[in-house]
Amino acid sequence: MKKVLIILSILLAVSSMTAQSIEDLTFGTDTTFEVMTWNIEWFPKNGELTIDYVTQIIEALDIDLLAIQEVDDISAFDQMIDSLNSYEGYLESSWFAGLAYIYKPAIIQINDIYEIYTTSPYWSPFPRSPMVMDLIYENERIIVINNHFKCCGDEILDLTNPDDEETRRYYASNLLKEYIDIHFPNENVIVLGDLNDILSDSPQNNVFQLILDDVENYLFTDYEIAMGDNSEWSYPTWPSHLDHILITNELLDDFENGSSVISTIKIDEYLTGSWWEYDENISDHRPVALKLDMNSNVGLTDLTLTTPYFSNYPNPFYSKTEFSIRSPNDSMNIEILNMQGQTVFLEKIPIGETSIIWNAEEYPNGVYLAQLKSKNNVLATLKLILIK
Repeated sequence: MKKVLIILSILLAVSSMTAQSIEDLTFGTDTTFEVMTWNIEWFPKNGELTIDYVTQIIEALDIDLLAIQEVDDISAFDQMIDSLNSYEGYLESSWFAGLAYIYKPAIIQINDIYEIYTTSPYWSPFPRSPMVMDLIYENERIIVINNHFKCCGDEILDLTNPDDEETRRYYASNLLKEYIDIHFPNENVIVLGDLNDILSDSPQNNVFQLILDDVENYLFTDYEIAMGDNSEWSYPTWPSHLDHILITNELLDDFENGSSVISTIKIDEYLTGSWWEYDENISDHRPVALKLDMNSNVGLTDLTLTTPYFSNYPNPFYSKTEFSIRSPNDSMNIEILNMQGQTVFLEKIPIGETSIIWNAEEYPNGVYLAQLKSKNNVLATLKLILIK
């Protein structure tokens, strides 16, 4: 019996040394712009305990800008902001689960914050009016639009029924696209929030299909998360991935830089009680965060210079694409990376070969980078768009 107790004591000690805590959470850096969407479910879900949890989480993550959904108590929100060392907050109202921003004033300069689609004709697609933040980061103007779309539905888009939940989300997403196309055609725009629908629906039922089809102008940065394993999804209770971050093409080069990351922040893994503790005291949604390296020059090479040296066709493509290389030598290779910076394909170019085919049938839809390298130096980079 004594031996058993000793073993248990050792196991508990090891567990306590290796267990993660909120203080171990990390995401923000001094050289990147970070933005996060987080439905914090009728904040504060469990009173003062929730306020304390969320304060610790925000301080640990060290993110520049947080777009929040479902603030139910203005006083509790203000109390939390007062306890945060480096942040300020903005809350338009708590009407029907208010939208809010939490941001670092030392990092970003606010030009304006306002709501759009506020009048009664738009109350059906937007039960909560989208909140726009017009900001400056490192001399770059960025437009961020925080949203919380209508929930629920039967996963069938019925455009003949104006009260259909999917129809309401369909019109909401298309109205946002229209607003950006008209008002911010050449600006860095980030649309994010609890959009209450998945990206992986079939085209006939996909409320985001018009945006997904406009691959030249828009990209859901979390597309691979949505198409991947459900352990990375933002709404584990269902499970589904409902919280998204969409960017316009002006930010594509920044997103393709090596330090840029999109991630679901699995805070529950840093709590002793895991998901139960998180769901009981904080929220039923995990946050989704985007880190943009907007200061790097390692993004896409100018295609006017790249194309004569390194090109591919077709692009966009459905399963295979062929690369053409001018004047290859024996030290060249092609490396293809996904948007998380992970290498998914690497092949040395045989001496004398001027073309290589990449068969991408086993890979998910999305944007990839193809790099032509010589002795670990990147000679040229191409953006690939895989559509199945």
